[in-house]
Amino acid sequence: MIDRLGFADFLRRRRELLRPADIGLPEGVRRRTPGLRRDEVAQLANISTDYYARLEQRRGANPSETIVASLARALRCDPDERDHLYHLAGFSAPARYSGGYVRPGVMSLLDRLGDIPAFVVSDLGAVLWQNTVAAITLGWTAERRADRSANIVWRWFTEPALRTCFPEEDWPRHSLAHVSDLRATSARRGGDADVTDLVHGLLERSEEFRALWERHEVAVHRFDRKRFLHPEVGVLHLTCEVLLSPEADTKVLAFFPTEGTDAREKLALLRTIGTQNFQATR
Repeated sequence: MIDRLGFADFLRRRRELLRPADIGLPEGVRRRTPGLRRDEVAQLANISTDYYARLEQRRGANPSETIVASLARALRCDPDERDHLYHLAGFSAPARYSGGYVRPGVMSLLDRLGDIPAFVVSDLGAVLWQNTVAAITLGWTAERRADRSANIVWRWFTEPALRTCFPEEDWPRHSLAHVSDLRATSARRGGDADVTDLVHGLLERSEEFRALWERHEVAVHRFDRKRFLHPEVGVLHLTCEVLLSPEADTKVLAFFPTEGTDAREKLALLRTIGTQNFQATR
């Protein structure tokens, strides 16, 4: 239920904190109220001044989600303030999306994991960033392109060469994991254009994807054990830990040596080979 007192108080305090310059208006010389006037906020939110005034006075009809969203934009709320406004109005806050932005601190953290491969990927499977060890050992691209060539899910179902990095008997399990994870993203993000474009493209290009998509299996994957086929060291057994961002639209994939295997020694060898190759090309 709506918290009328809290909702009204938050509206008023946010309005009083803003200045005309924040919304592109001149300061003026005869403003009797701190911050913006009610009519200015109402105009920005595309609602009537009378309706806005009644919201601040804790009366009138409850606002819809659309109006709450308009008020959050009009009052220049940051994501936390916007979520708070939704909660005060009695609604669940909408999901947050970073647009594929990788924070510098995340990159610095993963670069310090100098002995294991680590990636940052989008919720649709696009590789956004990789540390040096990942580039040396697994070789997935982290270039951000518009043609989906950095998207692991797209390449898995449209480029057979990608699968040669994995034992063939593991392919069905990886295919189902990709589709069920994409199903979860599609359910969470509804009709977002980037989601529908990827799904429709895969439905058109891949019969295997169509068959798995029709099974409607859903799973958000947070842990996996994988086997990679590397031309230098053979089979590489790695355990993948998946760390989700608060917005859930980016995630970190960290690949640790699987216990009881020789993966640690093989990773060390690949790091040595990769460093030598890098120095030789300088």
